[in-house]
Formats: sequence, C-alpha cells, structure tokens
Amino acid sequence: MLRAVKYLLGSPGANGFGSRSTAEDVTAACPDLGCITAIITGATSGIGAETARVLAKRGARVVIPARNVKAAEDMRARICGECPAADVLVLPLDLSSLASVRAFADRFLALGLPLHLLINNAGKFSHGQLALSEDGVEMTFATNYLGHFLLTKLLLGRMAETAAATGVQGRIVNVSSSVHSWFAGDWAEYLDLVTRRKIAYDATQAYAVSKLANVLHTKELAMRLKEMGANVTVNCVHPGIVRTRLNRDRDGLATDLVFLLLSKLLKTIPQAAATTCYVAAHPRLAGVSGRYFADCNETPPSPAAANRHEAERLWQISEAMLCTTQQQHSSKDTATS
Repeated sequence: MLRAVKYLLGSPGANGFGSRSTAEDVTAACPDLGCITAIITGATSGIGAETARVLAKRGARVVIPARNVKAAEDMRARICGECPAADVLVLPLDLSSLASVRAFADRFLALGLPLHLLINNAGKFSHGQLALSEDGVEMTFATNYLGHFLLTKLLLGRMAETAAATGVQGRIVNVSSSVHSWFAGDWAEYLDLVTRRKIAYDATQAYAVSKLANVLHTKELAMRLKEMGANVTVNCVHPGIVRTRLNRDRDGLATDLVFLLLSKLLKTIPQAAATTCYVAAHPRLAGVSGRYFADCNETPPSPAAANRHEAERLWQISEAMLCTTQQQHSSKDTATS
C-alpha cells in the first residue's frame, strides 16, 4: 500500500528519484557521455526513442537497430534536429529472426566500434491468434526475449573488450515489466504446449512469460559476468505503465475507458524512460549487477523471477533453442544448394 501511495504522489525513493522523475532529470548530473557507444533496440518510438534522444543529448553515440529502417532514419533525423552534433547510426534488425540478429551483430562488429552500453528495450505484444517466428518460436517470446538473448551473447565479447581497453564499465539493461509477475507456472512447459497448439493461446500470458524470461536472463547473466571477471554489469527495469504504441494497438471503447479511468496512474514517456536511463548512465549504479529496478529504485521482482534454478534452466534451454534453430537452417541450406 505504501509503495502505491508513493507512486501516485511521485515521492522520491532513497536515491532522490521516483515515479515522476524524467529521463532528463535522472541524467542531468551524469558525466558527459561522449565516450559512450550505446545500442538501443526498439528506439523508433515510445520509451526507446526517448531513451535514445536523451542519451544522444548527453553525448553518447547511439546505434538504432530496427526492422523498419525508414522509421529509424526518421528518428535519427529528429534527434539530430534537436542535437546537431549527435552521432546516430541506423542498422537493420528483426529481433524475431535469429538470422537477422546474427547479421546485425556481424555488421556492427565489422564497424570496429567500441560498445559500452546495450539496452534491450524492444517489446512486442502479439494480438489475436498464435504466431510463430521463422525459427518456429512463439513470436512474443522470440522478439522480447530470445532475440535479445542471442544479441547479448554475440556482443558480449566486444563489450568486455571495450571495458578492458577503456576502463569504462559496460552496462546491459534488460527492459522487462511488472507483468512478469502475472505468470507463476512452468514457463517452459507453457511455451511447448502453446507452440504445439495443445493449449489455447493467451497473448497476455505469452507476454508475461517473455518478460519473466527477461528478469531470469538478467539474474543468470550477472552470475556469468562475475565468473568471467568481465567489467560489465546487467540489470533489469520495469519502466512503468505508459500508453505507448504497444498498448495503443488495442484501441477500442473498452481500452479507451480503462486508460481514461487510470490516467492518473499512467506515466508520460519521458517518465517511463527514466528508470532505463538511470540504470544505464547514473554513476551511482557502478558495480551494481543482477538487480531489478522500478521508478528508478531497486525493488524485488516476483518470487518466480528470483529463482536461481529457473534462471540457469532458462539459459540452458535458450542455448539449446539457438543450437536447434541453427541446425535446422543449415539443413535447409544444404537441401536447397
């Protein structure tokens, strides 16, 4: 109850920021980010776009991967219009396609750029019936989690090298949601049954599973980074409830009424981007890893998301999925050659 009251009032937490803080507020005291190169997925609109704008304004070089390259170029033009000195690159990426993720990583690494910051922000809410990615994975899970898992895996070496060469700690930020707490069953069994059409598809449950995976990935990756001795941290954030394109796609009388009634609870996009920017750039987060943040302050995730065994299990299953899909594509290429 107390947390809810603080949220409604916008009361600051222990670090001086709260639900009403904006991305510009939380980065105002940050050092110049001119030495930072950041990749931000889902940065063509909404929270990701505001994150890209603010980090570019603070001096960071921003790479925008996008399925819709035109939208990304438009975003680049808007950022450069506000900040003429901004360094913004656009590269194609479809997170639902593992082949596209690999191609993006190859393109980026070939540029020879450093990489200090990776923000896995892109999110999808699948409407209607079950859809599978080209790799045979439930589309929401493929886009929100598995594509980001592979992207992080492929770029981690460059991040560790950059941190070692520059002395600047690398940071990975996984954008999740409080909706991750809405799923408490066996996520692996759920995905298997849904994919094989043995149970009815529920878009909200699928979204919750993907966001639970984001938190579990953060927990396991933090452990592995520590074991590697890499000067790279990873944390997870819940941006808050905000009306972005993700939920505007559900327009209708009922949806509009709900948002009208809850308007006092909704964050603006600058407020929703605050937690991501805080975790990505604030000096106070140096050395902090494996944590979950909401309203710019650390908070506990759901019990399911804090399960160490499930975090390790997710990693192993994710690796197996990558291996299986790569073998399937290799077999198809051999058959058609």
